Parts: sequence; C-alpha cells; structure tokens
Amino acid sequence: ITGCDSGFGKEAAKRLDSLGFEVFATVLELTGDGARELQRSCSPRLTLLQVDITQPQQVQQALLDTKAKLGLRGLWGLVNNAGVCVNFGDAELSLMSNFRGCMEVNFFGTLSVTKSFLPLLRQAKGRIITISSPAGDQPFPCLAAYGASKAALNLLTDTLRHELEPWGVQVSTILPSSYRTGRTSNHTYWDQQYKQLLQGLPPALLEEYGEDYVIETKDLFQSFA
Repeated sequence: ITGCDSGFGKEAAKRLDSLGFEVFATVLELTGDGARELQRSCSPRLTLLQVDITQPQQVQQALLDTKAKLGLRGLWGLVNNAGVCVNFGDAELSLMSNFRGCMEVNFFGTLSVTKSFLPLLRQAKGRIITISSPAGDQPFPCLAAYGASKAALNLLTDTLRHELEPWGVQVSTILPSSYRTGRTSNHTYWDQQYKQLLQGLPPALLEEYGEDYVIETKDLFQSFA
C-alpha cells in the first residue's frame, strides 16, 4: 500500500493487518506520526517502507525489500494510494510547477510503482487497486492540476484492466469521497501555497483576478478541509 502516512492508506493498512494479511506499507517518513501509529497499532507482520514514489531508486529498493520478505511467493495485491493536491485556484492562476507536481506523484509515481511490481503481481495472479478521485472524472472548479493528473491516472488504469486480463491480474479504480488527511487540514501548508502563488503570478494577471479573489479561494479550501 503506497501513501500510508495518513488517511485512507493508513486505515487500509491497519484494516488489512487486522484481517491477517502481510502488509507492506510505504510512508514518506519512517519517523512520522502515521508510521509511528502503524507501528503501535499493527502486528509484527506489517513492514514499513520509506518510499517517495517520485524517486525511482526508492521504488526499486522497496521492490527488493518486498521480494526479500516474500521469498518465492508473488504479491497478492498492490494498493496505489499515494497522491497529492499541490494547488488551489483557477487553471490560469495555477503555476506550471503545480501541474507538474501533481503529475509527478499522482500519475508518473503511480505508474512507476505499478510497472515495478507487476512481475510479482503477475506471478500471483493478483490485483491492482488504484485510489483516484471524482476530480479525475468530472471537472471541479479550482482543481484543474489535480483533476488532470487523476484523469490521466484513470485512463491508465482502464487500459491496464484490459491489457492485464489475459494474465489473470485484476485492476480496479476507486473514486472515493473527500477525506481529511494531515495535509488537507494543515493551514500552514495552504498559507505557504498561497504565498507561492502570489510570488509566481504576473502582476497584470493578479490585478485581473484581484488578490481578494485568491484569498477567498484559499479560505474556501481551508473551510472545506
């Protein structure tokens, strides 16, 4: 399971562990709150792996560590849960770095993990479960960068579903509702995003929309979170 620092990933790891599964849970920080909670609440079967899915060498190390624990067995399932929303605001106001940031984690990172672990999944005729978002299926105002990355992810998983069927590997996509995670409720994080946005916008564009509008959008995001 990728992205077990908080939210769905952490709860999924705890639930599957309680059912007797041997869980490999990836976190960004082995010393973070989410990792410590998993260590406290889960059985010794659970393996914590420090993985930033945008770093190929870390993904490969996670694969090696997983293989070492599995021995000759294949992998029963892969849950692609890691994801990030790194912007708020209209598409025209969103920095190019916001679009690239979302794509790096939500699409390219997930693709990297999936391709790396496919041989183990094929060996066990396992399954891939990808946590996407309704924002990748329908347009949500102020979520263009996030939604575009999830739309790409949805198309990728739909394609894999057909391509992997002959191998007996099942592929599912989940579009959950909104969940409050550590980042979404972190006002300091959104304040930083707001400041970066103001610094990166051309003055003429900021004047066109008005700083009050940008502030209102930030406040709406924080209220919703």
